[in-house]
Amino acid sequence: MTDVQNLNDERTVSQLEEEGDIAADYIEELLDICDLDGDIDIDARNGRAYVSVNAGDGANLNLLSKPDTVNALQELARLAVQTKTSAFSRLILDIGGSRDARRDELAGLVSRAVERIEGGAAEASLPPMSSYERKLVHDLVSERGFHSASRGEGADRHTVITRSA
Repeated sequence: MTDVQNLNDERTVSQLEEEGDIAADYIEELLDICDLDGDIDIDARNGRAYVSVNAGDGANLNLLSKPDTVNALQELARLAVQTKTSAFSRLILDIGGSRDARRDELAGLVSRAVERIEGGAAEASLPPMSSYERKLVHDLVSERGFHSASRGEGADRHTVITRSA
């Protein structure tokens, strides 16, 4: 089976839970090495495994919850899953609510883009972002009654927002 086929396969809940367990073990070892406390939750939804790391008051997850750090750790966790399962993983990692914070930032970007369109612009382009973030943007744009499409290739792939037809 090719990597492209692996990407298109629908995962069963048990496969997603296995991905989550492998990633959680990897992240738990990292937290131990860093001497950080965190509670790890695993969920399977929308064809993806979600691993969330949260901590109570006094725990210091701030350093790990920065967007670039979360993305890097997510890629490492995905590699850990791929090494054990021989399958590509679309796992999502959240540390200390970083994904909710990023969703709020993206909602702000979408609001400003919609304002430009309502002000007369034919379209509004957003900066390049990951496929997961583009998916969030597409959902946010749709909720606002506008249309969006991804353009560009690789690291330059971005979302363009227009009025709905």
